[in-house]
Amino acid sequence: MSTAHIVGGGPAGLMAAEVLARAGVEVRLHEAMPSPGRKLLLAGHGGLNLTHSEDRASFLGRYGDSAGRLAPVLEVFGPDELRAWASGLGEPTFIGSSGRVFPQAFRAIPLVRAWLARLAGLGVRIETRQRWTGWAPDTDALLLAGPDGTVTEAAGDVTVFALGGASWPRLGSDGGWVGPFTARGVQVAPLRAANVGVRVGWTQRFADRFAGVPLKTVAVAVRGRPGTAVRGDAMVTGTGLEGGPLYALGATIRQALDADGRCVLEVDLRPDLSLGQLADRLAHRRPKDSAASWLRRAIGLDAVSTGLLWEAGGGLPGGAHEAAALVKALPVEVTGTMPIDRAISSAGGVAWDEVDETLMLRAMPGTFVAGEMLDWEAPTGGYLLQASFSTGVVAGLGALARLGGP
Repeated sequence: MSTAHIVGGGPAGLMAAEVLARAGVEVRLHEAMPSPGRKLLLAGHGGLNLTHSEDRASFLGRYGDSAGRLAPVLEVFGPDELRAWASGLGEPTFIGSSGRVFPQAFRAIPLVRAWLARLAGLGVRIETRQRWTGWAPDTDALLLAGPDGTVTEAAGDVTVFALGGASWPRLGSDGGWVGPFTARGVQVAPLRAANVGVRVGWTQRFADRFAGVPLKTVAVAVRGRPGTAVRGDAMVTGTGLEGGPLYALGATIRQALDADGRCVLEVDLRPDLSLGQLADRLAHRRPKDSAASWLRRAIGLDAVSTGLLWEAGGGLPGGAHEAAALVKALPVEVTGTMPIDRAISSAGGVAWDEVDETLMLRAMPGTFVAGEMLDWEAPTGGYLLQASFSTGVVAGLGALARLGGP
C-alpha cells in the first residue's frame, strides 16, 4: 500500500488527507498542536464563513495577482463543491444576506467533529504534538519534534505540506517552515501581514473616546490609487482602524507604504450621497446650531464620524461645500500596519513558479504544498477558507496521481 505524510492539520492538510485516504492510500497526518483544525474552530467563532456565493469573475478577482493561478484550482473544487462536501458531513449551508456562505449550525464544531470522524473511518492516522522542524540531512526524512524529543520519520511515497502562514503562532502557524524550505532552494516570498488593521496616530482624546466604536457604512480608498474604494464597516481601535474595507485594501496599502513610507486613506463617510447632495443638505444651517448639531441634523453624522472629522480634518468645517468635500474624502494618514501576529492571514509564501499545476514542488518531486504556504492572499468573506480547501484538494489529487492513481 502506498503511504502519504501530511504535515499540518488545518483545512488544507485535512482535505488532502481525505482525498488520499478515499483512494486507499495509507495516510499519516502530523500536527504540532494538541488537536487538528484549531484555526478552523477559531474561525467558527464568528459563524464559520466557508465561502461566498458571488459570480465566478467577481470571486476570482478577490485573489488579486494570484487569480490566474487559483482559477484552475477553483475549477476542481469551487464554492459549489465545498457546499456539497459540507452537506455530505451533515452540515448543509445557507447564503447570508451579504452573499457569504455558512453552515446552518453557524459554528465550526459540528462540522469539524463530523470531518474527523470521517477521516478516522477512512483510516487516517492523526499524530498530534509533532512539530515539523525540517528534513534530515541529505534525505527527505521528516524531523518531528515532540514532547519526548525529535524523531526522524522516513519519507513516505508522497508528502503534502500545509503549515499555514505566520499569522497565528499560538495555533501553530508561525512561519517556521520558511527556513528549511529556502535551505532546500525553494523560493519563498516574505510573509507579511494581510487582513490586518492599520496604524493611525490618533490623539489620546479621540482614542479614549472612540476605540471600539464602528464607522458604519463608509467607503475607504487609498489616495492616488483610483478605483480602490471599498464599502463596509470599519472599526476605530486605540491604535488605528480595523475591518473589512481595510482588509480588502491590504495589498494596496502595503504597496503604497513600500513606495512612499506613508499612505493616506480617504474615507467617504456618506457614500450613498453625492458631493452636490451633501452640499445642498448642509446649505441650511440654523444660527443656533453648533457644528456637531448641524452635521448630525443635516446629514446624520454620528458622534464617531464627527469626531473623525475633527481628528483628521483639523477641526470641524464651517461652510457647506467645505464640509461636504471633507465628508466625501476625509484624509486619514496611515503610518503602518499592525504586526503579523495580529493579522487574520498572511501574504507571501512559496512562489507559484516553484510548483507545477498539481502543486508539486519542481525541486522536490513527490512533495506538495497547499493552503496559506503558497504565495496568495484574499480578503475575508469566505475567500481564505475556500482557497485553503481547494488547494488541499488539488495537492491531494496531485499526490494521488504521483502514486499512479486517477
